[in-house]
Parts: sequence; structure tokens; C-alpha cells
Amino acid sequence: MPSTPGRAWLLRLVIAFSFAQGAVSMARPAVSYRALSLGADERAIGVIAGVYALLPLFAAVPLGRRTDHGRCAPLLPAGVVLISGGCALSGTAGSLGALAAWSGVMGLGHLCFVIGAQSIVARQSAPDEQDRNFGHFTIGASLGQLIGPVAAGSLIGGDMGRSSALALIVSAVVAAVSLTSLWRIEHVRPSGGGPKRGEKVPVLGILRTRGVPAGIFISLAVLSATDILTAYLPVVGEHRGIAPATVGVLLSLRAAATIACRLVMTPLISLLGRTTLIVVTCAVAALLCAGIALPVPVWGLGMMLALLGFCLGVGQPLSMTTVVQAAPEGARSTALALRLTGNRLGQVAAPAGAGLIAGVAGVAAPFVMLGGLLLVAAGLGLRRSPAGPSPTPPLPETEGSAPRAPLLRRRRG
Repeated sequence: MPSTPGRAWLLRLVIAFSFAQGAVSMARPAVSYRALSLGADERAIGVIAGVYALLPLFAAVPLGRRTDHGRCAPLLPAGVVLISGGCALSGTAGSLGALAAWSGVMGLGHLCFVIGAQSIVARQSAPDEQDRNFGHFTIGASLGQLIGPVAAGSLIGGDMGRSSALALIVSAVVAAVSLTSLWRIEHVRPSGGGPKRGEKVPVLGILRTRGVPAGIFISLAVLSATDILTAYLPVVGEHRGIAPATVGVLLSLRAAATIACRLVMTPLISLLGRTTLIVVTCAVAALLCAGIALPVPVWGLGMMLALLGFCLGVGQPLSMTTVVQAAPEGARSTALALRLTGNRLGQVAAPAGAGLIAGVAGVAAPFVMLGGLLLVAAGLGLRRSPAGPSPTPPLPETEGSAPRAPLLRRRRG
């Protein structure tokens, strides 16, 4: 997989992703506050947060199949249009049902953008560049997560219904700005250099590849933690008397720490190795998530969220690299889509489960559930690279990836 000369395309992709993710990160807490203004309880908030991931759950694999055998770039503006429309229409929704539906449209747009963008990074990065390029790509997400909650918190005030609607309209405009960076992102591959149309690796074959299931679950656990933090910290703030602006600052502090982690991730991998880094950060994040359930003061909560953000910064980019390098050559976009399907499954199940737990045991209890999920991810991180010699000569892949050739030979034989 040759590297594309220059990295201006990656910078433009990071900028576009920053605005798209910023809009979503601004809209998600605004949706929670708008739902509260419409009379929602903790269970309803969980359901609305889950609907955000419901449409993407069914669309991810078909979109990945299409991208494996075609261009990636068209998915980016399509995603932006859906995000912007979902945000704007959520701001005008007058019922919880309509709010949930438009939240689902927003989630579908985010999925389109992310599948297209991740596939571009995988396709245009040499194997030894993937950790770095995926790390830099996810900085775009962290920048959006840094700015979005602060912007939402600054706009949402006493009149929660009207101010949350304003925040959602503004988030639609922010999403549209990302269109200005979506030019010359994708480069045409040399003839014969990509997957041939008609060559399809079965989904079960991809899922059986060593490294893929663990990468999917680690990504699911980390994203579920981030998602429930975004959706439920406003509810925790309401119960503990923390102002929306302060909640926005706390969420942005978590995102800033994630950016810091991704800026130093390459030397951390060199120092500790990919497997150790994933296991340690997931285990520490598990303890910190459970700690949020404790009635700590705001400054203590801020320190915990900063360290949590640093730990959560590792899982997403390294799970992308793991899945891409483990997947067969002609099914990398589908493998990334399966990873996103796992993410969205977590985004459906985790908030719904969090809503049920919060309704029974209180609003802090979902964070204990997240702690358990991240502990399982740490255990899978330990098991995903079994010791022993590789059955085939090593490919130009980084530590922790799985050989691809045996799967293809078994299926053809």
C-alpha cells in the first residue's frame, strides 16, 4: 500500500472532521437538554441517545462494501448534509418522538462521514504510517469534542427549551462549514492497485480474523464510555447542581486530554508497545469511570475526567490500525464498517442500558457499568495477540496486527 505524496489531504480531512464532530458534540448534550425541557426522564434520555445509533447499525456494512469497491470521498459531503439537517430539525422538534428521529438522521450522517474518512486514511497510508495517521485523524474528533460541549454550554441557559433549540441550529451551521475543506481529499489509486469489483470476503470470514473481534470490542467500549459521558454528564450535573456551562467545560477538559494523548501516542507506542498501552489505558479508564459515581467535588471530577480523557484517547486510533492490518486486502473498508457497527451497537445498547440502570439505581450508576465494560476490553487487549510463531512470513505490518494470507488461502482451498 503506497503512501500518497504529501499530507495536505490529511490536514484537510482533520479540519473537516473537526467541524463535523464539533457539530455532533455540540448537538448531543443540546438534545439531552431539549429532551429534559420536553419532559423526558432518565429512561427517555437513554432511548433518544440510543436512536442516534440505530440507523447506522443497519447501514454500516453496506456502506463499507460499497466503499471497498469504489470511491470514498462522496460519503463525506453526504454525511455533512445529514448531520446538518438532523441538527437543525432536532432544534425544531416539538415532541420526544420527533427529537429521537432527527437524532437518528444525525447519527446516520456521522456514520457516512466516518466510514468515508477512515477508508481514505487506510487506503492512502502505508502500513508504517497508519498508527500516526489514524492518531492524527482522530485529533479532528477530539478537537470537535473539545469545542462542541463548551459552545453548547455557553448557549444553553435558563430557558432550556429555547436555548437548546438555538444550540442545535448553531450546530447545523457548524457542520456545514466542514464542506469548505472537502476538496482533493481522495487520490486516485494506480490501475490494479485496489480491490477488484466482485471480490467479496464474507463478513464472518472478516470477523474470524485474529485481531478483528478484539479491535471491535475495544472500540465499542471506549466509544460507549465517551458517548455516555456526553449524554449523561448533563443529567449528573442537573442532579448535583452543576451548571450547564460547567458541564460543558468538564466535557471539553476530557476532550483536551484526549488530544494530548494522541499527540504523544507514537512515542508511547515505541515505549510501551501497542498491546501494553491498550491494556493499561483501558484498565485505568475503567477505574475512573466507576469513580464518577462517587459524590466528588467539581475540581475532583475535573481531574478524573482529564485523566479519563487521556486514557480513552488510545483505544479508537489503535483499534482502527488493528482492524485494518488484520483484515483481508479487499475488505478493509468493510472491516472498518464492522468496527463502526460494533460502535453503534454499543451506542444503542449502552445508553438504553444506562437509562434503565439510572432509573433504578440513580444517574451515577451507568458509569459503574462503563467501568465493567472497559475492564473486559482490557482483558481482550491482553488476549488479542497470542504468543507463538506466525504461520506465514511476516508482512510489513506494525506490532499487534494479524497475518492476512492464511484466511484467504483457507477460504480459497
